[in-house]
Amino acid sequence: MRNVHHKCLIPLLVLACSAVGQTPRTFLHPHPSIERNMPEGPTLDLELPGTTAATLTRDGSVWLGTGHGLWRVNWISHRAHWQYFAGRRYLPSDAVKDLLPDKSDPHSVWVSTAGGTVRLGFDPMTLEAKASLFEQRVELRHNRHGMVADSHLARAGDPSSNVTESSDNDGLWTAMYGASQCFRYSVTHDEEAHRRAVRSVEALLTLERITGIPGFPARSFVKPNEVQPSDGVWYDNPSEGLRWKADTSSDEIVGHFFLFSIAFDTLPDVELKHRIAATARRIMDHILSHGYYLIDTHTGKPTSWGKWSPAYFATKGGRADSPLNAVELLSFLRATRHITGDAKYDAEYRKVAHDMGYAEITARYREYSDEINYSDEELAMLSFYTLFRYEKDPALLPIYRKALDGWWYNIRRERNPLWNLIYLHAQPGTSAAALTAESLATLAEIPLDLVTWTVDNSRRRDIEWDRATDRFQVRQTTTWLSPGERPVMKWNGNPFVVNGGDGGNGEDDGSFYLLPYWLGRYWRAW
Repeated sequence: MRNVHHKCLIPLLVLACSAVGQTPRTFLHPHPSIERNMPEGPTLDLELPGTTAATLTRDGSVWLGTGHGLWRVNWISHRAHWQYFAGRRYLPSDAVKDLLPDKSDPHSVWVSTAGGTVRLGFDPMTLEAKASLFEQRVELRHNRHGMVADSHLARAGDPSSNVTESSDNDGLWTAMYGASQCFRYSVTHDEEAHRRAVRSVEALLTLERITGIPGFPARSFVKPNEVQPSDGVWYDNPSEGLRWKADTSSDEIVGHFFLFSIAFDTLPDVELKHRIAATARRIMDHILSHGYYLIDTHTGKPTSWGKWSPAYFATKGGRADSPLNAVELLSFLRATRHITGDAKYDAEYRKVAHDMGYAEITARYREYSDEINYSDEELAMLSFYTLFRYEKDPALLPIYRKALDGWWYNIRRERNPLWNLIYLHAQPGTSAAALTAESLATLAEIPLDLVTWTVDNSRRRDIEWDRATDRFQVRQTTTWLSPGERPVMKWNGNPFVVNGGDGGNGEDDGSFYLLPYWLGRYWRAW
């Protein structure tokens, strides 16, 4: 289907200085729980613990104010759909005092809180228009020497105070943004998308060049006038007047091959393709010549996470990592063969997949894994994308599909549009309708405001808390919440950790929206 102009209702917050005035108020009696699927139509006869005010907007939605946020209840096919608004993303204060429908807009309501008054409403917007806003945001506040990553806000909640800064995974985040622009260019032939895609590729090529170690990319780099983060291992590049960050992770290598393969297939630049091929060859040869390790020659030792060797797989920690790392290495080899056209990588691929047993290892994730790591899920799915794009062997495809299903066992509940698209591409017999609709809904519910406001859902009675904490011993739910109701996070975050944020001291770049949106357009999923 081609829902290019698929529309969604975007919650928009408009600050106001005026008081609400004579708000029609309805005080409701406390009730011990919230019924999520109510059969009745719109009415004010709803009960919610601690309700302080209630009103009805002309679109039929009931709005319920409490001392801990605001609820909106609307009806879809006679079933109640609840939305929760709290925290500075939506309200000056969670203590709601009064509510008043906006006479000029059937979807909007004025909210008086202990901290001030706002207008909260829902405006129709196409997903493409939303993507355009995020792309503008990247250009305004998230482009640092062609690399794309988060921004620090010197004044909490004030995007105009942004300061771009280096992060551990500049290479990976830039790769994901760059891939979105490659897909955008392929769909629209927009020259601005082309320039941004090329800029992202150039940034990754620079990361490999500046280390002086063939095939060893830096995590990031800073110039003399920039603040160098206190963490990590840094080296000087005197000839270019900068410092680069080492201890490069598998995350960066996955990102490089992900973007290189996509750019090679979608961009028209012949000279750029030659440089992509040369860099991909150097990275792959570095890994192969060092026994399937990424070696920092300043130390002569493997980096903390650049390990794909059988010796590492034989260790306790390596055994748990081996299904993921096997998928990664196989995808690197497949991509390098495709990009360079060099048959020697076919021979190495067959050796790794068959003789060394890496193909079978990919399918042992649920057997070997000792925790759910959402960052690993990201690396796995990006690697599966590359692997399934180029793998044609009918003997290996069933093994890799079994491997993918091992990861899908947990991923399925995340309603992640990027992982859904990759899964549908790799498992062609899967019914697309439900996953496509779910993906569009998640994209629609990603908020426009990606400031890292503090979000606290602890008081909610409509969510079920998991008995187990996550791998960082953080409380998590078994209930999926809309991206608009949980902390801002990339796809490597745990979507079931529903409390978090840092008080609005940062802003995400939004590439986690752009990549699945434009991939879906590229594959004509919508």
